[in-house]
Amino acid sequence: MKAVITGETEDLVGVNLRDNGGTEHIMDVRKEDGQIPGHQQDGYPDDPSKRTPHESEHIHQARKFAQYYIFAERGYDTVPPLIHPERLNLVRQAIESMSTEKCMDLFGDLYQQMASHHIDTERIVDIPSGVDEESVLYRKDIYLGVDPTETEVAEGAISLASEYGIDLDEPDAHEQSVTDLDTNERTAWEEFGDALGDLVAENDIDVSEAAYIDSVSALHMAYLDSRGREHVTEATQPLDREPDARFELVPIDLQSPEDFQEYLAFNLKCQIRDCFVRMGVQPPEAFQVLGYGRYEATERYNKVEFYPKFHDPKNEALLQ
Repeated sequence: MKAVITGETEDLVGVNLRDNGGTEHIMDVRKEDGQIPGHQQDGYPDDPSKRTPHESEHIHQARKFAQYYIFAERGYDTVPPLIHPERLNLVRQAIESMSTEKCMDLFGDLYQQMASHHIDTERIVDIPSGVDEESVLYRKDIYLGVDPTETEVAEGAISLASEYGIDLDEPDAHEQSVTDLDTNERTAWEEFGDALGDLVAENDIDVSEAAYIDSVSALHMAYLDSRGREHVTEATQPLDREPDARFELVPIDLQSPEDFQEYLAFNLKCQIRDCFVRMGVQPPEAFQVLGYGRYEATERYNKVEFYPKFHDPKNEALLQ
C-alpha cells in the first residue's frame, strides 16, 4: 500500500493510494468520523454485487488504509474505534497490567459463561433451545478512560474538573464506574471528558500511560438458529458512545482466571494483527502472531484465497 494526501478542506481530506493489486484509488475522507463520501477507482466493478471476494477485499483494504493513513499523518479521528490498533493496544495493556481480581470484576461474567460449556456452573445468559452451541459467539464491549492527573496536562485537567463540579483529588475518582453515577454526575463527567479531550488534542499529549478500562457492557451474544439464521442479542451499554474494543469469543475451555486474563490480552493482540492485515499492510513485529482475533477477519481469511490462515494457531509456517 502506498498513499499520499492530495488536499484538505474544512471537513475532508483527499487521499490518492495504490492498493496491493496495483489499482489506484482516489478518496475523500471525512475528518470528523472517517466516513468516505467520495471513492473513485477503475480496477473493480462499481457495483459491489458484481465484485469477486478478492476484488471486494481490495476495496475494503484501500478504504481502511486511507482512514488509518490520515489518522497517522494528520491525527484526525478517522479510524473506526473497534478496528483502531492504538485503542485496542491500550485495552490490551490495561488488561495485562491489572490484577486478576480486577480482571474478573470486569469480565467474570464472560469467564463464567464460557466455562458453562465445559463444567457444571450457572449461565449468565441463557442459550435458546435448539441452538448449536458451537455457533455461539459471546460479546463484551470495553470503554477506555484516562486518569487526567497522570497526564502532562494534569494542572489544566484539575482546573477543568472544578468547572464541572468534579473533585479529582478524591481517591480513585477517575476510576469510579459511570454505572454508579446519577444522571447529573454522569453528564458532568461526560462533558468534562469532552473538554479534557480537546485539551489533550490541543497540546498533542500522549495519554497511553494514563489510560485504564472505565466501563464494560453487559454480556451479549450472537448465534445461529436451526435454520442457519443469525441472531444478535442486545446489550446494556454504560456509555452513550462507541466502545473502544469488543471481545467476540467462542466458548473455549480456559482452566483458570489467570489463563482467561492471558487469553483476553492475546486475543486483543490478534485483533490488532487483523486490523493491519485487513488494511493491506504487514503488522508490526509484536503483533505477528497466530490465533483467533476478530470474528469478521476470521471469516475473510477463510473466504479470500490471498489471505493466509492467520487465525490458525498451528499454522507456524507463517511466522518463519
